[in-house]
Amino acid sequence: MQSRRRQIDRELQYIPMKARTDERDSRGFTLVELLVVISIIGILVALLLPAVQSAREAARRINCDSNLKQLGLASLNFYSAQQCFPSGNDSKPYAAVPTTPWTFYRWGMLAHLTPYLEETNAYKALNFNEPLYGPTLSVMSDNAAGVALVVPEFLCPSDVQQAVEPNWGPTNYAGCAGSGAGGGTPLQTDGIFYVNSQTRAPQITAGLSKTALMSESILGRQYGTTVPSPAKADPTIDYKYVSNAPLTTALCNASTTFNFTDPRGYAWASGEFRCGMYNHFYSPNAVQCDCMGVVLFGSISTEFTDYGWRAARSRHTGGVNVGFADGSVRFVTDTVDPNIWHAISMCNGNGMSVSLP
Repeated sequence: MQSRRRQIDRELQYIPMKARTDERDSRGFTLVELLVVISIIGILVALLLPAVQSAREAARRINCDSNLKQLGLASLNFYSAQQCFPSGNDSKPYAAVPTTPWTFYRWGMLAHLTPYLEETNAYKALNFNEPLYGPTLSVMSDNAAGVALVVPEFLCPSDVQQAVEPNWGPTNYAGCAGSGAGGGTPLQTDGIFYVNSQTRAPQITAGLSKTALMSESILGRQYGTTVPSPAKADPTIDYKYVSNAPLTTALCNASTTFNFTDPRGYAWASGEFRCGMYNHFYSPNAVQCDCMGVVLFGSISTEFTDYGWRAARSRHTGGVNVGFADGSVRFVTDTVDPNIWHAISMCNGNGMSVSLP
């Protein structure tokens, strides 16, 4: 009898509890509970998104590193075939039109490397026997299609990866023209690349692994008819222009003139400082704008010679990728010692024993 009573009591206690449970299950989440769940999801997304973006940028930086390694290997293959590194910027007379300034040839290091890359179409589309620019300052018709090709190996995945000037294929990569000494001269510089350079390994006394071969630079922007005021110029993409050369610090600092027409890196085929060459006068990702100058008048052999102080710049966080003459690639931070940065740009290393962190 007592056992039966206890059983009934247990059943009576269970029924109200089950009823309450069923009632709670039928009404779902409360508004407070829903807001808590949404808040937790928002916090998780906020925590994960930067990590995902960081991982993507790390992958892009690795791809950029890979591009520079391919270019370094192509440079070494060029060296094996020609017993020197390619010219940084061609300049010579054009027999068909003798009045053409020598500097109009202007074929750059990347153009000369096309047969040593998987870019045979680009190489076959170029006629190196003709200058890049004709007497009228327009691209020679034989080369118009070739120079317009967009070559993936010449573009950093962290940048826009598209043409910034109509009818030209762009480049993020440029050959090192040294320390920027001589007012940013492109002539017989202390780096591996310069006008008509044919640098050989014995000339690189600092060592191939300690001498910069090439680095990267951010592509400019095509502004069209709407251009910013000089006060709002962006050092990462805009550059100053002075109608004088050689350059001086005072001349560049005082200049309020910018070239918003020809974006930096607009033509991989060209060896001029705006496109195919850079130097180490400024530190990586320098806060000041790059500065370009030109010899407007002179003999036919020197007229329109371009001068420049163009920094290595990238969209990567904290530094730039640098390819060295032995084919290796290292990431150099923006805070690199200026003395080391200058030393690795020169074939003789300025007598310094340098090492990068």
